[in-house]
Amino acid sequence: MCGIVGMVGKVSAPRLQRITAMRDRLAHRGPDAAGVWVDDTHEVALGHRRLSVIDLSPNGAQPMQSHCGRFVMTYNGEVYNFKELKSEIEQQHPQHHWRGGADTEVVLAAFSYWGLEAALTRMDGMFAFGVWDRRDNALYLARDRVGEKPLYYGYAGDEFVFASELKALRAHSGFKPHIDRDALTSYFRFGYVPAPHSIYEGVRKLTPGHWLRITQSETARRALPEPEPYWRLDDVIESGRQHPFTGGDADAIDELETLLKRSVGRMMVADVPLGAFLSGGIDSSTVVSMMQMQSARPVKTFTIGFDEAAYNEATYARAVAAHLGTDHTEMYVDAKQAQAVISLLPTIYDEPFADSSQIPAYLISQLARQHVTVSLSGDGGDEIFAGYNRYAWADKIWNRIAPFPAGARRIASALAGSIPAPILSAAYATLQPLLPIKYRFSLPAEKWRKAATCLAARDVDELYQMLVSIWQYPADIVLNGRGRDRQFVLGPAMENSSVCEAMMRLDSLTYLPDDILTKVDRATMAVSLESRIPLLDPSVIEFAWRLPAHMKLRNGVSKWILREVLYRHVPRELIKRPKMGFGVPIDQWLRGPLRPWAESLLDEATLRRQGYLNTALVRKTWNEHVSGLRNWHQQLWSILMFQAWLESQDAELSHRG
Repeated sequence: MCGIVGMVGKVSAPRLQRITAMRDRLAHRGPDAAGVWVDDTHEVALGHRRLSVIDLSPNGAQPMQSHCGRFVMTYNGEVYNFKELKSEIEQQHPQHHWRGGADTEVVLAAFSYWGLEAALTRMDGMFAFGVWDRRDNALYLARDRVGEKPLYYGYAGDEFVFASELKALRAHSGFKPHIDRDALTSYFRFGYVPAPHSIYEGVRKLTPGHWLRITQSETARRALPEPEPYWRLDDVIESGRQHPFTGGDADAIDELETLLKRSVGRMMVADVPLGAFLSGGIDSSTVVSMMQMQSARPVKTFTIGFDEAAYNEATYARAVAAHLGTDHTEMYVDAKQAQAVISLLPTIYDEPFADSSQIPAYLISQLARQHVTVSLSGDGGDEIFAGYNRYAWADKIWNRIAPFPAGARRIASALAGSIPAPILSAAYATLQPLLPIKYRFSLPAEKWRKAATCLAARDVDELYQMLVSIWQYPADIVLNGRGRDRQFVLGPAMENSSVCEAMMRLDSLTYLPDDILTKVDRATMAVSLESRIPLLDPSVIEFAWRLPAHMKLRNGVSKWILREVLYRHVPRELIKRPKMGFGVPIDQWLRGPLRPWAESLLDEATLRRQGYLNTALVRKTWNEHVSGLRNWHQQLWSILMFQAWLESQDAELSHRG
């Protein structure tokens, strides 16, 4: 895994100095080596920080030039089928000479022989790259299908720039960081800034599954061409409809197990120590079981635990590890250790990001990096195999509430939402032992609040938006912010589909890349750890969309087929339990040890001076939370993460002077 930067355009300052400064802001992404390539004649420069994983020799150094001399690339990621691509090139072009064994060299050869777009459609992996075409004097940017690797681009002065993270763009002397209030408003709805936007005006994220071509004439006009897709999830969904899986349950389970074993096997290829995150849940346990099947020695697995029972999965992970025979490492983290991570978050995530599971994500990455350089994870299973709780009840709930008049539902929503969180939590704690296992879950007050809000939904699209929103009316919190709310519509690809499948599609296009994969990338890269995600292999995604809905969600049981694969390797009793979130007790911490920190960031005078947020609403939300009247921890976390990020930006700009 690596960090990449680049620039194209006419400027007066020394190009080498600027590209080096940008590159070295990404040293955490690539601590093993650094390189630059500069062509002053054509006003282009590329930079690279390397985390050596495959071919540790200098033959894998970047930026790398193609054998034919036409292309120069700075590349971040892994192409898992590079050996197959290499074999195909050798068959078609036996005269080709290889310098080393890096996948980067294979990718460049594929561009030379097949062209960029054709090569992209054959590449299975996670990647983001910038390629300079020396023949046509054009720059190409591309990002992997689902968005595992990040890529930002825009202008710094008159120069087109791109980088893996925003901090590298800020290192450019011509970059002017102006906060985009509309993007900020969207952040307060979702807890992240949705692609293709970034927190800064004029800076975009390249959309997953897309590539972009920009010429020198376009950079001279400060133009930003529209990216073009080389892969679309809707095409996968439509293909699944045209070619549905027609076998029985056992056939489907067999095929999925074969695909997962192949995907995991390809992702175990590395010239450095390798392991896996293990929570003891369905997704990570499945990945680890597939790894152990193909390993001659115990797989290294890692788990962190918390003293708070509602957030602790370490005991489940330990049981799964013992059954599979892995080399297991666990670390229990107390509140003080977890809270110490908070001061690092603005630097790690580089733009406002409010998923509180970012804290344990960083801690488990830090633990794993002490032992390995590459770690596999079970992310993506919820979006691909219908794992979120909202999928299980969305159809049922909507069909029950839709017949009632909208006015009556709004009144019921307001009444249900007004019940104080402590009362809800206490009542649920009393009833929980009497409830069936599928009705036992963590954070009951928060889930009640979501359900109460959804009673007021006018249609299915609004229901989805309510379910994924932190602030239902984010324009209320941001001064002069309009937001760029996505239009959540089922779309032609989902005609005659269930609400569950429509939500899975939307989550795969939005929440998965912009929240889940962003969290994984920044947490792992902050400690120079490469993360790989077998459940997001294209073959697995394509197979999942060929399956009938009842093989993913059956009788209220989520991820049915993935569970059945896992039960071939791990006993049901070790897995069957309520779904837990990978989080921390932010609600309690804000009323306790984090209260002084939060108070300092929510100071009224500071809020008014900054001029971004509605001070009265912020203070009202804070006071209701600390008093115990309401549980606003998600809303407050989004505010606090923005305030902490803003404070870090002010400090950085002051340092730049």
